[in-house]
Amino acid sequence: MIAAVLALVLAGIGASIIVMTVKSTVLETNRRFPSGGSQTFSFTQGEARAIYVSQAGEGRINCEIPQMRAGTMTRPDSTFQITAGSRAWARVFEVKPGSSGDFTLTCTSERQAEFTVGDKPHVGVAVGAVLAAIACFVGALASAVTISVVTAIRRSRHRRRLSAMWATQPQWGPSSPRPRQGPPTGSLP
Repeated sequence: MIAAVLALVLAGIGASIIVMTVKSTVLETNRRFPSGGSQTFSFTQGEARAIYVSQAGEGRINCEIPQMRAGTMTRPDSTFQITAGSRAWARVFEVKPGSSGDFTLTCTSERQAEFTVGDKPHVGVAVGAVLAAIACFVGALASAVTISVVTAIRRSRHRRRLSAMWATQPQWGPSSPRPRQGPPTGSLP
């Protein structure tokens, strides 16, 4: 019972770590806009944000923030995709503004697409979280197996001790008839 509860707790912790890591990337899906359109988003100086696209297939994408005079917009070296609701969103650009404020983002795509802004994913944190989750799953399995094996061995030894103890002790009641005790028989003087 303890092994099962411990395994479930550790597996639950592992699953929670994965869910929290994936959910930590917040998208502003309520402020999405279609290709060729624009939307105003808040940016904070020095705080990187990501631009995400939801489209079927690959297509050339162009985004710009004309009002943002200082800062950078770059294509990330790696891909990152997240599902929000029934839509898959892929990171296409990262923006690191040189000043804070509300700026209008305009994006176009060769395909039908929708765009939004969200948090920049922290790949190192995600990898660490996945490794921690795997460690929890392995710990759950190892602890369940270890507790089960130790319990089985201890019970087996205890049964053998009881069997040995019962084999050396007499059973309940006499093993052979005892002479009857009571008044002596025979004649009285």
